Amino acid sequence: MTGLEAELRKAVRGDVGFDVTSRALTTMDASNYRRVPLGVVAPRDADDVAAVLEVCRSHGVPVVPRGGGTSIAGQATGTGVVLDLTRHMNRVVSLDPEARTAVVQPGLVLDRLQDAAAPHGLRFGPDPSTHSRCTLGGMIGNNSCGSHSVAWGTTADSVRELDVVTARGQRLRLGQDWAGAPAGLRELVDGELARLRTGFPELPRRISGYALDALLPEHRADVARSFCGSEGTLGVLTEAVVRLVEAPRARALAVLGYVDEGAAAEAAAGLLPHHPLTVEGMAADLVPSAAALPRGGAWLFVETGGTSDAEARARAEEIVRAADVLDALVVTDPAGQRALWRIREDASGTATRMPDGSEAWPGWEDCAVPPRRLGAYLRDFRRLLGSHGLRGTPYGHFGDGCIHVRIDFDLLTEAGVSRFRRFSEELADLVVAHGGSLSGEHGDGLARAELLPRMYGDDLVALFERAKALWDPDDLLNPGVLVRPAPLDANLRFSVLPRQPVDVAFGYPADGGDFSAAVRRCVGVAKCRTTAVSGPAVMCPSFRATGEEEHSTRGRARLLHEMLAGEAGGLVTDGWRSPEVRDALDLCLSCKGCRSDCPVGVDMATYKAEFLHHHYAGRRRPAAHYSMGRLPVWLRRVDRLRLAPLVNSLASVGPLAAVAKRLGGIAAERRIPRLAPETFGRWLRRRERQRMREWTTEARKGGRPELPRTMVHLWPDTFTEHLSPEVGRAAVRVLEAAGIGVLELPGRPWKVARTEDGEVVGVGTSAPWGRPRDRACCGLTYVSTGQLDQARAVLRRTLDLVEPFLLPQLDEVRGLGEASGPDEVSRLSEVAEPPVFVVLEPSCAAALRTDLPELLHDDPRAARLAARVLTFAEALERLAPDWRPPALNRPVVGQTHCHQHAVLGDASDRRLREAAGLTGELTGGCCGLAGNFGFEKGHFEVSRACAEEQLLPSVRGASEDTVVLADGFSCRTQLEQLAGVRGRHLAEVLAEGLDRESQDGAVPPAP
Repeated sequence: MTGLEAELRKAVRGDVGFDVTSRALTTMDASNYRRVPLGVVAPRDADDVAAVLEVCRSHGVPVVPRGGGTSIAGQATGTGVVLDLTRHMNRVVSLDPEARTAVVQPGLVLDRLQDAAAPHGLRFGPDPSTHSRCTLGGMIGNNSCGSHSVAWGTTADSVRELDVVTARGQRLRLGQDWAGAPAGLRELVDGELARLRTGFPELPRRISGYALDALLPEHRADVARSFCGSEGTLGVLTEAVVRLVEAPRARALAVLGYVDEGAAAEAAAGLLPHHPLTVEGMAADLVPSAAALPRGGAWLFVETGGTSDAEARARAEEIVRAADVLDALVVTDPAGQRALWRIREDASGTATRMPDGSEAWPGWEDCAVPPRRLGAYLRDFRRLLGSHGLRGTPYGHFGDGCIHVRIDFDLLTEAGVSRFRRFSEELADLVVAHGGSLSGEHGDGLARAELLPRMYGDDLVALFERAKALWDPDDLLNPGVLVRPAPLDANLRFSVLPRQPVDVAFGYPADGGDFSAAVRRCVGVAKCRTTAVSGPAVMCPSFRATGEEEHSTRGRARLLHEMLAGEAGGLVTDGWRSPEVRDALDLCLSCKGCRSDCPVGVDMATYKAEFLHHHYAGRRRPAAHYSMGRLPVWLRRVDRLRLAPLVNSLASVGPLAAVAKRLGGIAAERRIPRLAPETFGRWLRRRERQRMREWTTEARKGGRPELPRTMVHLWPDTFTEHLSPEVGRAAVRVLEAAGIGVLELPGRPWKVARTEDGEVVGVGTSAPWGRPRDRACCGLTYVSTGQLDQARAVLRRTLDLVEPFLLPQLDEVRGLGEASGPDEVSRLSEVAEPPVFVVLEPSCAAALRTDLPELLHDDPRAARLAARVLTFAEALERLAPDWRPPALNRPVVGQTHCHQHAVLGDASDRRLREAAGLTGELTGGCCGLAGNFGFEKGHFEVSRACAEEQLLPSVRGASEDTVVLADGFSCRTQLEQLAGVRGRHLAEVLAEGLDRESQDGAVPPAP
């Protein structure tokens, strides 16, 4: 322990972390920059802040305040001590609805303030797209704005008073009329009145530099306002009094379509006289192809408010009439508005990938020009990009003239970094030529501070330095930011990463096979740090359960980044053997929520499997990897020896179960699930033989057996096969009712014997019945525990088994109508195309869709099989489009399976539920069991916390006639073990409905 760490531990009551993990988590924010701190302190209050500053000043160590770490210019990184203000100083201290003010701590997440204000009809005006994880302290430090700034201005417009601790320990309360000003500040301003009145451009989004003009007499010498946007360089904020505004009772969203972004930019300023709440712009490059937007190549999102839906819509329609648009859409439905706004909010992440998949980076993320000049500026900006051979997709706050853009800089090579510098210098000159600000929202930080003289001139920048010296004479707070800056091409986070691809198991097709590129996907927008899940979202359940950055997707990506940096300057120097990375990944549920919910598609479940594969190579693994990671092997052996009743009996004996759990690395709090006395496969083989006998008997008696219109193979996943065969039986019941025949896999192809005139005279199989020696397996349990060599072997064996079913035999199909005699046979499953494989367990279907082709990227059969995998609902929708499910007319609760949400999608399931009259929305999040995760020793509390977030409360609050849906075995097990509730697969619910109808004579009973 260093002397600095020892003194800090003695001086503060908060948390002090000088370990590798704590430091690695704060090396970066959401920018291109990386600075390695000495340590991290999470103060509990202002006294702790003052103590940290005193200790660090005595050691000459700089201090950097940090909120959510979503800064895009590098100002939330530092080489000294980082103050993490989110862990303890994160409360709404008080809220006064009459005065419309709130007292908040700097680590408070904006959405939590909005939640507190909403019951009073109030809200905080500024709302950056990171509102679910950015903090009030960070917003004040950067003078953040957001999409509603045309109505409610910047954060500085919403600040009343600020409590600040200076670098030398002074506690100041900043306000108007010089309140809280440090000694000498008033004299500095009085001596520079002329320069301060003429040196700042007039535009709504001027964020660059220090706001010294707020100290002018005509602005009431507002010291609090002047402090906003100082990026942690003047003092440490400990509390703030902020102004709230009245929230509109109703809103409408007008989406205006234009030919291109230039036309949208030209039109934006003309909409401001109509007093909209937002005027946001986006081009087609950043909009998902499935988005329901009006015609156009670019759009303005214009929000209006009113006291009623009708008033808000009328204002929106007025704007549509006044605007010269190609097409328009007005949305008043809140869910529809949220879906559209989600496209805009995710742009900070989706913009990091160009349409061809190549990387794009911040650095010139938020320049702002007068709104009337936006169109001309964008045209010049595009020309400048082209002259440097660069690409970017502008979007952002068109109504305020503020543009966000990610550019495909090459920041990995010396030549690329040189071009980055040249472009930055020329773009700064272009912004100034249009009367703009280098920063219009995110601050200057390390990205633009060096270029401030181009905007303000040397004399005004020198004045900034004098002001900084009055607040912080020892240059203790965030040095190198705003004044005396570091070069804009120094401290780039990519410089320490390996230049050659790392040898890995997965193919990483979206990243060119480069694991480093996959890890670089995380740019730090921190959507994974959202403290409350919204709608169907899943990411990141372990962060919400623990509140620890280490257990967020971003935190894990940061540790992997440091691991890849290794000896080149990374904090993690023992590579794949790193215990720090292992411990951070330990609480990753492998839910894959980040694969879909992260705007840049980070897939931490895959990264975890990759890491575990290397970490345990040639080493003994945890017991759970052998017991649960190889579950398919053990269950097949139990079935082969017919030991299921004995295993169930032994597991019901408490002491024996305890020993088994201890040996298997299973949490003591868990109950071992019971094995089915008969596997689904054995039942299905018996059923197939029965059906064939019935059809053949009918044909020989002169009847015409009604054969299924199409055939599918039902995938024998381990969970349906051995633990919940009732789900498989129900699925067969429903599929057959829809006219879909079901084959076992691998099973035997069906053969149909016909006479010359096509009459069926027999149905059978191509080989004698018997138990298959090998079983198809998706490899899920091996992948989730990082046993990738075994997973590959299992998957290759699976491909060998299913290969005969992957290709059609069209010549044989064409000859079907020319049968020469009663012995002519043909495979019914090959009549139209290769058969599909219906997978009832969502996690297994997701493994076949994604893990299989990514792990066996060198085997073309993997992609062919992945393309033939359907979920239960997808099979019904695609293969029996005219079939109508039984009318159940009941409410449902439950949770969309996390892998279903992240990989498979649930649109077909929603439509099937709606057709059956199953009403209600399933929750998001994760059940917390997540396969082996919730069963592993040491995971029970996190597993339960995940379940308590949404799933269990929704089930407890349901009425008695409500159907509890849970398609995943893990979800059903979690419900049973934690709530005593039986969840059911959708197939079971529909099968019960069919059985009830058959009792009334509506449909024939199941054979």
